Amino acid sequence: MHVGDIETRTFGIEHLDDAADLSRQAGWPHRLQDWQTALDLSQGVVAVNETGKVVGTALMTPYGNDCATINMVIVDARMRGRGVGRHLMDAALKLAGERMLRLIATAEGLPLYEKLGFRETGAILQHQGVVGGMAAPEGTQTATPGDLAAIIALDREAFGADRSALIARLAEIGAFAVLRRDASIAGFACIRAFGRGEVIGPVVATDIDDAKALIVHFMSRRTGAFLRVDTGASTGLTPWLIDCSLAHVGSGVAMARPVRPAASTVHTFALANQALG
Repeated sequence: MHVGDIETRTFGIEHLDDAADLSRQAGWPHRLQDWQTALDLSQGVVAVNETGKVVGTALMTPYGNDCATINMVIVDARMRGRGVGRHLMDAALKLAGERMLRLIATAEGLPLYEKLGFRETGAILQHQGVVGGMAAPEGTQTATPGDLAAIIALDREAFGADRSALIARLAEIGAFAVLRRDASIAGFACIRAFGRGEVIGPVVATDIDDAKALIVHFMSRRTGAFLRVDTGASTGLTPWLIDCSLAHVGSGVAMARPVRPAASTVHTFALANQALG
């Protein structure tokens, strides 16, 4: 597909360096390794100019056959207003097929997503900062490889789709903590290198106190480290995260197509990140 001198192509590893340049231009913290992880879990498209330079990106990350996230939608500032973003989204939606879709919108992208049938479901708040000394919580443990199946099942219950490939990849590049009750896993959290430091998420638990304990599991081991947490405004974590020196530094709009009500007793208190949900 062409838009003037712009052509859309399948996103390949040869496009990663240019994609990282675009995210830096947009002020996003993603490292080349973060792009690689996203691409490994996704299918995507790029827009290239007449010289082959990438001027736009979009990824579709599938979670089974029923759900996907649309993410990493970026258009070079010099190419905006030419329909590039719309063509990238059309291509990403085609890749998604009939899956239910979720995304986190910036203010700039919101009008386009609304035109494409996405509807707001909430706000996502980005918190980050350098963590001070904290006491380790009671009841949390470092996860073992044998816990992975239970973590995947709990994540599926909270998220509403099978994210086994994502959880397995996070186990390779990060670390998990769990809460056990009655010999079962009642909650979990993950930490991994991302952007300027590390990100804590996903965090899945039945209530806010368990979510805090899982987050502190990692905070207490990261004194002086730069950490990030992306949480829903409705979780109630924001005042506590600010008290923990993780300032609120940005927001996004959670959107879905179609919107389906959640019906689970466990909840996602922090995202893997805004791209992956």
